[in-house]
Amino acid sequence: MTHKLLFHDIDEPGLNTIEVYKRRGGYQQAEKALAMARDSIVKEIEVSGLRGRGGAGFPTGKKASFIPQGKMDKYLVCNADESEPGTFKDRELMQKSPHTLIEGMIIAAYAVGANKAFIFIRGEYVQQAEILEAAVQEAKDAGYIGPNVLGRGIDLDLWVHRGAGAYICGEETGLLDALEGRRGNPRLKPPFPANQGLYQGPTLLNNVETLAAIPHILAVGPEAYAAMGVEASSGTKLISVSGNVQRPGNYEIELGMTGREIIYGLAGGPDPGRDVFFWFPGGSSSPVLTKDDLDLPYDYNSLAGAKTMLGSGAIIVVDDSNSVVDVAVKTASFYKHESCGKCTPCREGTNWTTKMLKRIQSGEATPMDLDVIESVCDQIMGNCLCVLGDAMAMPVASMVQKFRPQFEQHIETARAANEARLLAELDAAAPVLEGIGH
Repeated sequence: MTHKLLFHDIDEPGLNTIEVYKRRGGYQQAEKALAMARDSIVKEIEVSGLRGRGGAGFPTGKKASFIPQGKMDKYLVCNADESEPGTFKDRELMQKSPHTLIEGMIIAAYAVGANKAFIFIRGEYVQQAEILEAAVQEAKDAGYIGPNVLGRGIDLDLWVHRGAGAYICGEETGLLDALEGRRGNPRLKPPFPANQGLYQGPTLLNNVETLAAIPHILAVGPEAYAAMGVEASSGTKLISVSGNVQRPGNYEIELGMTGREIIYGLAGGPDPGRDVFFWFPGGSSSPVLTKDDLDLPYDYNSLAGAKTMLGSGAIIVVDDSNSVVDVAVKTASFYKHESCGKCTPCREGTNWTTKMLKRIQSGEATPMDLDVIESVCDQIMGNCLCVLGDAMAMPVASMVQKFRPQFEQHIETARAANEARLLAELDAAAPVLEGIGH
């Protein structure tokens, strides 16, 4: 049976207010944490096995341990720029239980000695930003944020910053540039944010779900949290299921469930008479899996072993009524549009891949174009300033590799249709041409 932590009573009326949140035990873990040694909090997060829930899956406790000691200004930044296609879990968390995120940020900031914190929220999330701003003010009024937090001699400022609608700002260094008031472009690493991040100071960046999990880890205990899920993928995970399923939405699962249990059990599977064609296990940037992979355990290591990734936890289901060529074109076009253009492999690679896929779609291509697409994707991988180029190359290359016969069939069918249309146009124009000849 799945334990509900983040989504436990998530639909309780008024949960977004501090009154209801505290009545349910809210902020007790923050008060407890502020009486603990900082390094012991980091240790508990390490013991819990919590991995970053934003996409990378890096161990959260280890990441926090990279923040240097000292009395310099240190920063905590929450990445709430939820822009990965298919992902909408953080939106529900912020909208319905904003104080869970704020409490997690208070604990994390204290643990690493950060005195300034920011929530960088996606610009399109207007309602969620307003709810967060109201919740932050409630927390300030209650003494959980501000100078001398709860009389413990600790200072913490927290702001909600709205983005301007760029996918690239979900990349941590692009987010930092945008937060500093510049165009959101990825930075060359090293230096890494832990040493030189926001305003050149040590900075801890975490996703909404990651930070919101911290109060629950302290509440149930790190060992109990680690016992949920499976080895190297502990705890519960919020997943967003969309596409061709009968019950799309957000679900909280224990890691290790199978794809079949999620897609058919929780989300109801495709409509009657339809079958799963393929599915993205971790948002549109993850290499696709087929219906033969439905019994694969849904956890970090199992998916990595299948040469894909859990990513943000966004499962997009594509049934057999769809064309893989159309899905590939839409995927590549999105990343082409969102590329910041700073590095050549991404700027040119996403552009040329999109052009070649559209040639295939329109029937102007040959099977050789599929080899060129694979070659371009291979040259993009690992050669960009950030992972946006890879985010296009991985799913597109996987579609071409796994469904090459369907791509080749589409090329032949579209070319034949073009030839038939051209012949019909010539037949229709023949009387006119004969008249001109006479």
